[in-house]
This record gives sequence, C-alpha cells and structure tokens, in this order.
Amino acid sequence: MKGSPTILVAEDDPNDVFFLRRAFQRAHVQCQIVDVPNGEEAVKYLQGAAPYNNRSAYPLPNLLLLDLKMPVMSGIEVLEWLKARPAFSEIPALVLSSSDHEDDITRSRILGAKGYHVKPSELNQLTQLARELADHWFSSGGVKEPAKDVL
Repeated sequence: MKGSPTILVAEDDPNDVFFLRRAFQRAHVQCQIVDVPNGEEAVKYLQGAAPYNNRSAYPLPNLLLLDLKMPVMSGIEVLEWLKARPAFSEIPALVLSSSDHEDDITRSRILGAKGYHVKPSELNQLTQLARELADHWFSSGGVKEPAKDVL
C-alpha cells in the first residue's frame, strides 16, 4: 500500500488490533496499519530506533492511535514523551481506550491528544469509527491538517 497513509497503533491486546484492522478494511480505508504492543515500542518506532530504523519499511505515521493502559509504557507516558518533542507535533495522536474516566480524557487533552475515543464493543461501531477517523484525518491527497479542537 505504498503511498497510502500509515497508522501506528500502540495496543497491547492482539484481539483489539485484529478488530481494528478488520474495521478499517470493512470501512474501505486504504492505509497501512503498523501495530506495536506498548508505548515503549511506539517511541522506538517514532525515533526510528532498531528494529524500526528502515523508514521505507517503517515510515513515520500519519496518525497515532494509543491505548492508555499498556504495560512497560502507557499511552499517557507516550503523550508526555510526544509533548516534550516538538519535532513530532505534526503527527496527530489520538487515544482509543476502554476507559471513559473523565480524568483520563482530561489528562490526554492536556498532553496534546487530538482526540479521545472509547473503544466500541461492536465491530459495526468500530467500523464507523474507522470511517470517521479516515474522513477526518485523511484526504484523497494524503493527510489533512489537524483540526484545532476535535476532542
């Protein structure tokens, strides 16, 4: 899928990754989904550190989807890392979490998340979310500019 947008998904549950991939397929969104099992691997990917040092195989993502509750390094810690590195400010980071706690939503916003979505429990709802994400963040010519307030 050369030329199509890349989505980096930091998610520790392989089932959630499977259903997310399926939802984007069902929504007919042409994209490359790269998944990593925790925030530490997401940071390595963004830095281009081994094993992600080949930018042809591991391009910088056009969109980052973060679970909050992950081992090793949480989604909140990834947002903190991103906030401290303006070089990555062009990559929109969105939270996709099972948590609907107001504290998690507020903290994510403060740390620069461009969106916060509670994981849908049904594949049809997840497919609709995939369609909405693609419509908002991708255009036929590539990636759209981040909206000022999409939370």
